[in-house]
Amino acid sequence: MIKDINSILKRELKSFFITPVAYIYTAIFIVTCMSLTFYFGQYFESGVADLNNFFNYIPWIFMFFIPAVTMKSWSEEKRMGTIELLMTLPIPLWKIVAGKFLATWIFISLAIILTFPIWITTSYLGDPDNFLIFGTYLGCILMAGGYVSLGIFFSSLTNNQIIAFIISIAASFIFTIAGFPLIINVFSSFLPLELLELISNFSFLSHFTTIQSGYFSLNSFVYFITFILLWNFLTVFKLSDNS
Repeated sequence: MIKDINSILKRELKSFFITPVAYIYTAIFIVTCMSLTFYFGQYFESGVADLNNFFNYIPWIFMFFIPAVTMKSWSEEKRMGTIELLMTLPIPLWKIVAGKFLATWIFISLAIILTFPIWITTSYLGDPDNFLIFGTYLGCILMAGGYVSLGIFFSSLTNNQIIAFIISIAASFIFTIAGFPLIINVFSSFLPLELLELISNFSFLSHFTTIQSGYFSLNSFVYFITFILLWNFLTVFKLSDNS
């Protein structure tokens, strides 16, 4: 079972790094993170050495960066006609989907890890809670998996990368802001508290904020893993329905 997934994973990772696109994406991601943290976040002016600005911006960066990576996952296979070749492989469809997902998640995780100079700079300038930072980095990677699974699903709906990109951003935006205080306040005037709490529980931001505050709860872990499994299942269902 692992061998089949591993072969797809290697194929996808190779497709990322065989062209300069992956390196360009990674460079843009790192520069964006550093710019928002140090410049727009007024890091040095604040006089506080922590990574709150970085982690506050990261969901919004993911919302655009990850759909740009996932948009070609299945839409490119459809456009090039290679999806038929994939479907004829003696490998179950769910393993192909798992391999594609894991390869993309690994690539995104690598980009996240490569932002470590921000952490090093913070540790040099002050005395931050490194255990909290490490835990929040893990939360970033977990949350990124949610965005990846979402983007790959919408890529499976079309052979047009741009359409996949736009729809993925829209869906990512909805799941990001669902628990945003401003949104909750707007709906609080006419929706019951129980429904508001339910909406908030579906928000990436709500769960990630909990992790960022130092409380890596089982609830948040289960939420992201369930979210990832659900959207990968939907991808398998959609592709099997078309085959």
